[in-house]
Amino acid sequence: METMLRWERKTLTDPLFFDNDCLSAFLWVGKEGLLHKLYPGRLILPTPVYTELSFDNPRIRELRNRIDIMINNGQFIKEDIIVGTEEYDLYVKLTTQPENNHAIIGKGEAAAITLAKIEGGIVASNNLSDVLVYTQELNLKHTTTGMIMVEALYQQFISETEGNAIWASMLKKKRKLGASTFSEYLSRNAKLILKH
Repeated sequence: METMLRWERKTLTDPLFFDNDCLSAFLWVGKEGLLHKLYPGRLILPTPVYTELSFDNPRIRELRNRIDIMINNGQFIKEDIIVGTEEYDLYVKLTTQPENNHAIIGKGEAAAITLAKIEGGIVASNNLSDVLVYTQELNLKHTTTGMIMVEALYQQFISETEGNAIWASMLKKKRKLGASTFSEYLSRNAKLILKH
């Protein structure tokens, strides 16, 4: 429920800071172009997430090549976390010694949270077990692959049938989306659509 409320608060200018799982859901199925259609000029790739896509694995290399094209075309902006800054201090805290007995989180998730906090943006992550507690505590807006797909439907970039096909492809790539079909996701989150 909290996630839906945060999704509804998005504005047309907030940057989206992606972690690996949310971005990869689109990259694995060749639908990263939807992101640019929906959020032109607002797509931010934290450098630690880019690093995660840079492992020397032929399957991962294909994803990195696609994101490199988007960076070179100005569709994604790669953003560093600079040592000695407020964002660096928060990033180190989240990845080494989080407060309130929270678990240490991955570098990609921490970078997305940190940059969204400092720059006033939206965290784009499917990893709710790691990210949700921080987005709530830090009062950050949050979106997921499912919410982005709903936005694509609402903006008429995809139909529900196309959404189901994309969803099925994402599930085949072992993406965790919270529902077995896009239609099921829509049904479970009817309030999210009606209030948008």
